[in-house]
Amino acid sequence: MLSKNTIKRVKSLQQKKFRDELGLFLAEGTKLVDELIGSNFEIEEIFHTEQYYVVTNVNCPVNKVSQSEMERISGLVTPSPVLAVVRFPTYTLEVNPSNELVLALDTIQDPGNMGTIIRLADWFGIDNIVCSHGCADAFAPKAIQATMGAIAHVKVHYTDLITWLSQHTVNCPIIGACMDGENIYKAKKEHAGIIVMGNEGNGISPAVDKLITHRIHIPTFARGRQKVESLNVAMATAIILSEFKGTLHQ
Repeated sequence: MLSKNTIKRVKSLQQKKFRDELGLFLAEGTKLVDELIGSNFEIEEIFHTEQYYVVTNVNCPVNKVSQSEMERISGLVTPSPVLAVVRFPTYTLEVNPSNELVLALDTIQDPGNMGTIIRLADWFGIDNIVCSHGCADAFAPKAIQATMGAIAHVKVHYTDLITWLSQHTVNCPIIGACMDGENIYKAKKEHAGIIVMGNEGNGISPAVDKLITHRIHIPTFARGRQKVESLNVAMATAIILSEFKGTLHQ
């Protein structure tokens, strides 16, 4: 039986304050936990119901719990059969965008978008995402769920984005997704550089915009319509990465 202190500790990780304080985050779901078990992430503890089989080589405490206990510690409306408490990874921001394509996120607010972008980065072979401090927490439960395990393969860095971009304005292209940019289907696709995606409502911030060296946009093909809503930032990221990676690997 789970103690009140254990339930309180696990539940507290739903909040960023306690995640940062303890250096831990939650992962729920069979696929997600399986991915993390097979990665370099350090798993502190696993809780599971009888519907989940835990492999024997897991180097952490493993607790079999009842369905009602899982419901008490889970943050999901419908709890999964397994929940893991995982330690934050420690990454050094030693990224060289003159040799690889790097994704930079400028104040992305929605954790669902954040998680989906991480999943897209994994699909398209992007190893590093550099985020401004104003971005959503990549280790929030909603973001972690949206990654579908991709968080195990993509390094997410938080830094002063303006300072970091300023260090690379000479060495590589800084490509911004902007409404006034060049048609992405006609623009030159670089094999290395930084692709900057902006805030859901406001786009790229003015300070970051000054550092953009190449501006691109995704044109609409909806002719004759009075109003067409802009693309969701995760959808836009998918199209842009597909264009860059697809063109370079034909």
